[in-house]
This record gives sequence, C-alpha cells and structure tokens, in this order.
Amino acid sequence: MSSELAGPATHSPAVLITGTSTGIGLSTARLLDREGWRVFAGLRRDADAEVLRSECSERVTPLLLDITRQSQIDQAVKQVSDTLGDAPLAAIVNNAGISFGGPLEYCNLDETRSGFEVNVFGPLAVTRAFLPLLRRGSGGRIVNVSSAAGLAATPLLGGYSASKAATEALSDALRVELRKSGIFVCVVEPGFIETPMHGKALDQIDGVRATLPPEGRATYSDAIDRFRESLERLSANASPPEKVASAILDALTAARPRPRTAVGMDAKFVAGVASRLPARLRDFLFGRMVGL
Repeated sequence: MSSELAGPATHSPAVLITGTSTGIGLSTARLLDREGWRVFAGLRRDADAEVLRSECSERVTPLLLDITRQSQIDQAVKQVSDTLGDAPLAAIVNNAGISFGGPLEYCNLDETRSGFEVNVFGPLAVTRAFLPLLRRGSGGRIVNVSSAAGLAATPLLGGYSASKAATEALSDALRVELRKSGIFVCVVEPGFIETPMHGKALDQIDGVRATLPPEGRATYSDAIDRFRESLERLSANASPPEKVASAILDALTAARPRPRTAVGMDAKFVAGVASRLPARLRDFLFGRMVGL
C-alpha cells in the first residue's frame, strides 16, 4: 500500500485505527466511516485492504502498518501527515492485538515476548509516533483496546493477561501525563467477542498441548481440556464486534468519556466482581474452572 491510496483531506475528524483486517478493528472502521470520520485503517497485508475498499467509502484509507515494525509506523505517520496537511489527527484507536497462552511453566518465551511486542510495545510505539499529529488540534482521544483478562489474570492465559494488564497500566499513566495537553486516554475492555481471534486461541491451546513434555501433559492436560471447553462455551455466547465498535465510538465522541468501559456481560462481571474478590476466593474460582 502506498500513499497514492490516500484521498484528499476533508473537514471530517480523522482517526487512525490499527488491526482493521477483521473483527473489532474492521467493525470500528465501518462504523466510523458511516459516522463521517476520515479513517486511516492499519493493516498488515495488502490483500486485507480489498474488504475495506469494497465495504467503505473513500473516507477510509488503508495503510500498511505492522505495529511491531518501526519503519512501517514511521511511513504511516508520513502518509497520514501528508494527507491531512496542517489538519490534526483527532484520535488513535490501538486495536491490533493477539491472544497467546499455555501454562507459564512451559510457555515458549520467544512467543510470549512476541505477544508483548504486539499487545504492549506496538501500541506504545504507535502512540508515541502519532502524538505530534494529535497535538495539532484540541480534545484528541486515544482509545486502547484491552481485555477483561487484563483485570483478573486467567490461568493458562497468564502471558496474555499480563500483556493486557500492562495496557491498563500504560493507559492510566498516559491519561495523567497528557491531561494538560487536552488529550484523553480511554480503555475499552472486551470480553468474549465474535472474532477470528478466539478460533486462533483454541488452535493455539491445542498447539501448546502438543508441545508439552510428558511431565507437562501429566500435570496440565486435563486443565487444558477443561479450559478449552470453557472457551468454547464463552465463545458460543460471545458479543458481536459491533458492540465494541459502538463503545469505541462513545469513547471518541463523549464530552466526558469514561476512562474504561467493559463490553459484554462476562467483561462486566470481571470488571465489577471478579477483579475485586479476595485473592484466595478468586484463585479458588479460577482454579475450579480448569481443575487446578
């Protein structure tokens, strides 16, 4: 994707969204387009841009943006800046993310580091790079898509939960640091959402089991089975991605946006109850869920 894809700047508010090939990111790009926003849609592959071109208006500009590659972030900043001219960027939506898991005792540290690159360091790098464009205007917004798993660590998803807890902490600090600049930072915390991520999570859990040594399978195989069953039950009652997109729109447009918004009944339970339970009781409930 090159800068020639960028259309002329308009008076519509402009937003950068990462991870728009599927799920929450794609739904958010569609919704903001319908609401009249100028959308810069970050994608990792050229082929994914075809969906956006076919379903959205010319206000949506696909950008090749792997958030773990600084060179692509820098190129995206240039493309957005060249398109907007002197106009500001109104908002950043850090949506791109991946799920990863398995028993921490046997986790692949390289894969865990890669997960943190995507879920933590990538959004931070994007935010740092695009902040000068936000500062051109007033009342800018940064929306970080976290997860209910960042509020209460889930067994067998410890690495993923840790990465989303880091997102929560970075967002809290950044919200205070940018307050006098008039830039507000919000966190959206989805529970189980109808996206390809959860199918990938099931495949990944199966892959983890296959790589466990004999002693690991003896210790964790039953727990992985029960965990997989829990994921399937939760997935069957997952919320549509449009519900998260609506929460993101609210965070971008509310006069006084909420610092954090849980999306889905499961996420609201975690945000309102599970995260406040005494540690021993929470450990018992989560352990019972997977038989540990």
